[in-house]
Amino acid sequence: MALHETKDASATDSDTDVFASVLSGQVLPKYRMPEDHSSTEVVYELISNELLLDGNAAQNLATFCTTWSDDGVHRLMNLCLDKNMIDKDEYPQTAEIEARCVNILADLWNAPEGTTGTGCSTTGSSEAAMLGGLALKWRWRAAREAAGLPTDRPNLVCGPVQICWDKFARYFDVELRQVPLEPGATGLRPHQLADHVDENTIGVVAILGVTYTCDYEPVAEIAAELDRIQQTRGWDVPIHVDAASGGFVAPFLHPDVVWDFRLPRVASVNTSGHKYGLAPLGVGWIVWRTADLLPADLVFDVDYLGGDMPTFALNFSRPGGEIIAQYYLFLRLGKGGYRRVQQACADTAQYLAGEIAGMGPFTLLYDGRGALPAVSYTLADPDGAGFTLYDLSDRLRMRGWQVPSYPLPADRDDTVIQRVLIRHGVTRDQIALLVTDLKAAVEHLVKHPQPVPSTEPRSGFHH
Repeated sequence: MALHETKDASATDSDTDVFASVLSGQVLPKYRMPEDHSSTEVVYELISNELLLDGNAAQNLATFCTTWSDDGVHRLMNLCLDKNMIDKDEYPQTAEIEARCVNILADLWNAPEGTTGTGCSTTGSSEAAMLGGLALKWRWRAAREAAGLPTDRPNLVCGPVQICWDKFARYFDVELRQVPLEPGATGLRPHQLADHVDENTIGVVAILGVTYTCDYEPVAEIAAELDRIQQTRGWDVPIHVDAASGGFVAPFLHPDVVWDFRLPRVASVNTSGHKYGLAPLGVGWIVWRTADLLPADLVFDVDYLGGDMPTFALNFSRPGGEIIAQYYLFLRLGKGGYRRVQQACADTAQYLAGEIAGMGPFTLLYDGRGALPAVSYTLADPDGAGFTLYDLSDRLRMRGWQVPSYPLPADRDDTVIQRVLIRHGVTRDQIALLVTDLKAAVEHLVKHPQPVPSTEPRSGFHH
């Protein structure tokens, strides 16, 4: 006869169902650390349950950021959890791979022949933009000092930029001259520059993929206007291209659009690896046209963690996995793979634009052709629709869709728009389901008009 041992009734959590464990019967601590440890499995499941309250990333059509990665990315990220990319002496191959990525981007953006890439990785395009802005300010200041001129009133000229440029201006004491939108325009127009540029302008920011509407600003025409200003006024004003999204789209879908280092006036370019670069969250890039455009005073040689290293960053310690993942994607996809991925996204965006145009109540602002894989639109008759786009956003959120509604910048801030981004992993079928839900939401709002249509967003939107 078999002998059976009876387990102690006071079995530990490891012997208990996760949801019958001691910790699962408590409200999880919010202000104090627990007195003792708990089972890995129990804590994992309980935190996973809380995360279910987050929105579904696959239905987040507001974000530019990568929400899907293949298994190779996940495996390489696991290999790099303990690699601090700032410690280039300890992790020299990670540093080498970072340099390879900079070289690849410099070549992709048509840096002058015979030059090697000058740039670095960052935590994202916002940090990269700030580094580009600092280089502009330092070069302007050096030129003014050499000429015996005052350096106390630097300004930066731009159109409807992302919030990182406001931060740069405030943090580094630069006047931000944000040019108002003209009627019908969605970005900076070259003829507006003459009224805003002067001898204290450290640079002009041109946007390859305007956050609000997703089209490109005309970088070549902006450069030509600055050439004219230099000829007439003598002010040599460089361009920094904020290509947070477009830097990984234009080279593959719009190679004939001249926006990069083919224009001598373009001094630097920033981009997000974790947007249309397809890398996981946490990596951006900044590249200068030539090495002399990065002032030496901004680069620190740091004796740290076992060796000397040059560094130019706002952050210091950072994980190396996102850089390795970016290089993996460069190798795995190549130019042809990136082209196919971005074209598939653009085709889906154009399909969505056609569906929205056919619904009736909307006017397209951008139809997914010629710039980012995205669609932006507004109500054709905001006063007579019986609802606002904020109401529509709320209705779509009931089905899980996160579709942002927001006003355009000044002087078009009386126009509220919606924007849908198509990223890698957002499929045609998924967008067809969105179209079905969008039609149903419009039908509901038309049949049940709001007594007082909402004019304020009821959920946050961050670019």
